[in-house]
Amino acid sequence: MDNLNYHHLRYFREVANDGNLTRTAERVNLSQSALSSQIRTLEERLGHPLFDRVGRQLVLTEVGRIVLDHADRIFGTGEELVATLQRTGAASPPLRVGSLSTLSRNFQLNFLRPLLEAQTVDIILKSGSASVLFEALKSLALDVVLTTEPPPGAFGSDFTAHRIAEQSVGIHGIPQRLRHATLRALLEHEPLIVPTESSIRTGFESLIARLGVTPRIAADVDDMAMVRLLAREGLGLAIAPSVVLADEIASGLLETAPFDLEIVESFYAVTVRRNFPHPVIADLIGR
Repeated sequence: MDNLNYHHLRYFREVANDGNLTRTAERVNLSQSALSSQIRTLEERLGHPLFDRVGRQLVLTEVGRIVLDHADRIFGTGEELVATLQRTGAASPPLRVGSLSTLSRNFQLNFLRPLLEAQTVDIILKSGSASVLFEALKSLALDVVLTTEPPPGAFGSDFTAHRIAEQSVGIHGIPQRLRHATLRALLEHEPLIVPTESSIRTGFESLIARLGVTPRIAADVDDMAMVRLLAREGLGLAIAPSVVLADEIASGLLETAPFDLEIVESFYAVTVRRNFPHPVIADLIGR
C-alpha cells in the first residue's frame, strides 16, 4: 500500500505488544493523545478497527492480529537488513548459485553438499549459458557461478575464478565396449559420446590428431545428464570426468577404460568483487 505509514505501523506494534496505551506512550516518549491519533489514522487507512477495549486493556481484533503478524515480519526483516550491513547478523540470506547448464550434476551436488546437509541457508540454483550467468553475477543477481572455464577478459577485472577441483577425463562405458587392447583400437572401433564445446572437446581433438585416428562420433552432446543417459544405454563411450558418471561406475553398470587421455577438466567457482559478499562463500570455496 503506497499510503501505509510505517511510523503508524511501528506505534501500533508497540501498543499491541504492551496492551496498554498509557504505558506505551510513556515508553516511546509520546503523549497518549498523539499515540491514540497514530493508531486511529492507521485504522482509517486499513479500513478496520485494530483493537477492542476490555477494561483498561487493549485487545487485538482479528484484523489487528493479522496486522501484527505482518508488522513483526516487516520490522524483523528491517532488523536483519541492518544487521547484515553491520555484519552482526546471524541469519543468512539465500545463496544464489549460477551453474553452467552443461555442468555435471554430481559436481554441483558435491559442491553444495555442506550447505544442503547443514540446512542453515536457502539455496537458489539457476542454470544457463556462461555469458548469461556472468552478466547476472556482474549485476549482483548471483553470488557465485560454477563453471569449467574462467570468465573471458571482456567481463572485466572484478571477477575472481577460484579453481576448486580438477579431474582427469577418461573413457567410460558398458564393459562390452571396453574390450580393446589399445587406446587406438578403442577409438577406431567404438562409437563415442563427446561434449560439444569445452576444454574436454579441445583436448579430445588434440588426442585424435596426435594418434592419427578418425573416430566415429555417436553424439555431440552439450548436457552432461544426456552423456550419462547415452552411456548407460550402451549407445557409445563417454568422454568425460569420472564425477559425471560416478553413480554408474560405483554400481558396476559402467567401467572406465585403462588409458590415460592426458586431458584434465578444471572446475571453477567464480565470484565478483563485493563490499558485502554472502557470508558462506568464503568457507564454501576455501574448504
